[in-house]
Amino acid sequence: MQALPLALLAFVFYLAAASWQGLTLIRRVPPRDLLVRGFGTLAAALHLVVAGGLLALEGSMLPGLSTSAVLVTALAVVVLLGASLFKPVLNIAAVLFPFAGVVLLLGTELPTPTSANGMTPGIAFHAVSSALAFAVLAIASLQAILVGVQNKALKHHRIRGVVQALPPLTTMERVLFEMIWVGMALLTLAIASGFVFLDNMFAQHLVHKTVLSLLAWLVFAVLLLCHYRLGWRGMRAVRWTLGGYIALLLAYFGSKFVLEVLLAHS
Repeated sequence: MQALPLALLAFVFYLAAASWQGLTLIRRVPPRDLLVRGFGTLAAALHLVVAGGLLALEGSMLPGLSTSAVLVTALAVVVLLGASLFKPVLNIAAVLFPFAGVVLLLGTELPTPTSANGMTPGIAFHAVSSALAFAVLAIASLQAILVGVQNKALKHHRIRGVVQALPPLTTMERVLFEMIWVGMALLTLAIASGFVFLDNMFAQHLVHKTVLSLLAWLVFAVLLLCHYRLGWRGMRAVRWTLGGYIALLLAYFGSKFVLEVLLAHS
């Protein structure tokens, strides 16, 4: 498979969609959600084709660092496009799409082949639920950043530019917590299936991933509980969301980086 030409074409589509959405945010052009979704869908389709090819080359659903990044960003784009049909989240495309395009190009040029692993349906379920949880919570973290920007702007009475184009803060926060709920459900499935289907979640090569994943789960669980019991919102919700996602980021990619880059070259 000639992955690079497909990746380049996907990058062009991502850039076109992100550019229009970015110009919409600063009120230079009128909103064209159908146009943004159209370019985004074309880019995502090509992205998934490339990701599938890389997975096939590695022969495993537990891929290496770069292929994992390509796959997760593709899923994040798909989740965002789907969610944008029901929720006002398309503004995230202005940041997510270019990032996904860059990750796709880098992942195409820097594959990390791994030896084929025995793949059972249970392990496949764990891998898919983990990737989906990471993708959904990635979008939640981007939404949290927008909520933080909007919150500070409103507090300092600087309602202009990007902030002026965003939905009301109450809507933004409601969407944020809906995303966290979905991400938490997927993360719970991922962790539970890991304990059921993997031999030893606390084995030396998995222990840091397991501990950090559990920490991320705990952070999001506390945030959701305190939001509904104590009314946590605003910047406190933003900080906890980003904190939980950083723990998940380290769990998902930090462990792969240590195993494939640091230990492999030590």
